[in-house]
Amino acid sequence: MSTILDVCKLAGVSKATVSRVINGIGQVKQSTRENVFSAMKELGYRPNRLAQALATNKTHTIGLVVSDFDGIHFGLLLKQAAASAEFAKKQLIVTDGHNDPDYEYEVILQLEAQCDAVVLYSRTLTDEHIQRLHEQLTIPIVVLNRNMPEQCFHSVSFEQEAAVTILMDHLFEKGHQEIACITGHMDNPTGKARLNGYKNSLQAASIDFKNDLVKHGVYDMKSGYQACKELLNEGITFTAIVAFNDCMALGALKALTETGINVPEQVSITGIDNDPVSEFFTPRLTTVGLPITAMTKQAIELAITLCDETKPTHSYQYKGQLIERESVSSVYTAKN
Repeated sequence: MSTILDVCKLAGVSKATVSRVINGIGQVKQSTRENVFSAMKELGYRPNRLAQALATNKTHTIGLVVSDFDGIHFGLLLKQAAASAEFAKKQLIVTDGHNDPDYEYEVILQLEAQCDAVVLYSRTLTDEHIQRLHEQLTIPIVVLNRNMPEQCFHSVSFEQEAAVTILMDHLFEKGHQEIACITGHMDNPTGKARLNGYKNSLQAASIDFKNDLVKHGVYDMKSGYQACKELLNEGITFTAIVAFNDCMALGALKALTETGINVPEQVSITGIDNDPVSEFFTPRLTTVGLPITAMTKQAIELAITLCDETKPTHSYQYKGQLIERESVSSVYTAKN
């Protein structure tokens, strides 16, 4: 097995120079750097990560914590996070919190000894949890998909309220006023922000909020189906549905078609996420796309930067985009 001394001999440089090249520190000419890497490749030499960490006080590792390994966003998030880390020659440790806020909190604390920074994509931790992390952690943390107060953490977030506002405005333009709403979990900031988008849009359009038009789901098709069934069984009048994700919207679509109600001729349906399956239902679902790839790239790159330098905390916000398909029609068309 080759050693660092073998690399020194083949590249014709000192051990200190090879160490500087491996650890990315100090001033080394580009030609010398290339010679060292060429020698390492020829000899099949791989640096000792533990020794590097002890020498530089850096692990060259980024932690990614998610609440659970489910949902359509996880694949996109993981793919982009891995690509960004690899591009920066960093390792990526990915772990989940099992949708348990206390467990997730402990996972983050444990990563402190293994990582130079952590990116957190949490659906369960409260703002109070995250504030406690701010007080305890000695490594930087970037909060993904949560708009945090700037004095706490760097955050890369999606404008959740605006996503629903986009859908409501689209339905208003089509003449809809009796709009039902199927929410997700209401014990987290995402659900609360999206419901605010629904309520505030009605208020801006001078339309009264009606509590019986709001039903609650848990972001899966079955709960969307059941929520829509409740609306129908209670005899509530509505011409459109805003669901807080595509899965629930598609569940509602099934409930309507089973009852003999045509979409969008009689009732229009919208969702959020741009789930790939939403384009393969009939009718194809109008939705709001989330820029999860761009957000993840921003978060990982920011975390990598924070490993080496301190930056004033900042909140980076992204907006969704309306993807108009065939599940929405004019309310006037429905009446005719």
